[in-house]
Amino acid sequence: MATIGTFHRSETDEISGSVKTLTLNVKSVKFVPAEGDTENGPDYRVFAAAVEFGAAWRKQSDKGNSYLSVKLDDPSFGAPIYASLVETENDELALIWSRRRASN
Repeated sequence: MATIGTFHRSETDEISGSVKTLTLNVKSVKFVPAEGDTENGPDYRVFAAAVEFGAAWRKQSDKGNSYLSVKLDDPSFGAPIYASLVETENDELALIWSRRRASN
């Protein structure tokens, strides 16, 4: 697992921060609550400036902790990035990436 982003929650339920990997360095990333209620639709849309490049869904871990399941994608990516946005001990949020296991 690797922390690829740090974020803060605003009073308007917007989440903002940055994402950085070896090939990606986006300093102004925002998770904006999605408009409209659809059963399988995302709870948040993810933007870099005015460009949408991902979505996030509210989830709960087996231990009962809430987090966001995040999918980031862009034509420049070799494959989508899947990560979890979790609360840290100091009231920040960390975007944690881990490689998905291949199913047999």
